[in-house]
Amino acid sequence: MTTNTQRYVAPPQGRQMLNKVPEITIYFWIIKILCTTVGETAADFLNTNLKLGLTNTTLLMGVLLIITMVFQFRARKYVPGLYWLAVVLISIVGTLITDNLTDNFGVALTTTTVIFAIALALTFAVWFASEKTLSIHTIYTRKREAFYWAAILFTFALGTAAGDLVSEKMNLGYVVAALMFGALIALVTVAHFGVRLNAVLAFWIAYILTRPFGASIGDYLSQPSGDGGLGLGTVVTSALFLVTILALVIYLAVTRKDTTSPRAVDRDPAPAGRHTR
Repeated sequence: MTTNTQRYVAPPQGRQMLNKVPEITIYFWIIKILCTTVGETAADFLNTNLKLGLTNTTLLMGVLLIITMVFQFRARKYVPGLYWLAVVLISIVGTLITDNLTDNFGVALTTTTVIFAIALALTFAVWFASEKTLSIHTIYTRKREAFYWAAILFTFALGTAAGDLVSEKMNLGYVVAALMFGALIALVTVAHFGVRLNAVLAFWIAYILTRPFGASIGDYLSQPSGDGGLGLGTVVTSALFLVTILALVIYLAVTRKDTTSPRAVDRDPAPAGRHTR
C-alpha cells in the first residue's frame, strides 16, 4: 500500500543513517511478489533438483542470509541490490523453516500457521511497544531494522505455511489459492484507498498475503501438470523470475524511483513531545 500523507520529522540527534527501506511503489510490490515466487521455487530446486536435502539447503541459505544481513545492517542507507538480495534470501529461508518443521519434524501445517502468526503478532507488539510505530518509512536505526527484518522473516514463514495449508491440505489447488489470496490483496487495497484503512496496517496485511499469493503462482508454474501445475519446472521458473528481479533492481538503482527522501516520513501518531520517526 502507498501513502501520500508525508511530512518531515527530524531524526533523533546523532542519527546519521537514512531510511533503510525502499519507497512503497508499484515496483516494490512487483519485486516482492517475484521474490516470494523465487523463495518457493528456489527452495524446491536446491532441495530436490540438486539433491541437497532440506537440512543442507537450510544451512547453505542460512549462511548466505547471515552474510548478506551483515552488509545490510552495516549500510547507512537503502541500497537496492543489497536490500532485495536480502529479501530473496529471507524468502527462501522462511520457506525452508516451514518445510523443515513440516517434513523433518512432522509439525502439521495448521500448527505452523498458528505458531508463525503468534510469532509475528508478538514481534509487532514488542516493536510497537518499543518504538510507538510500525511504519517502514522510519527504519533509520539498527533497532528498528532488526524489528523490521524479524517481521519480514515471520511473514514469509507464515505465508508459506498458510499457502500450503490452503492449496494442498484443503485441496483447493494452486490456481484457486492464487485467486483467493489475490482477491484478499485487492480487498485490502480497496479498503485502504476507499475507506481509509490505516496505511501501516494495510501494508503489513498485504505484505503477509503476497507471500502465499506468490508461492501459489510459483507452484502453479513449476509443478507438473499431473499435480495441477503448468510444468515449467523449478529451474525455468526460478531463472525467469530472478532475471526479472535483477532487471527491475538495476532499473531502480539507476533511476532511484524507490528511494525515500531523507525529508519524507509518514504521519504516524506519536506521543506528544516525542519523535518516533
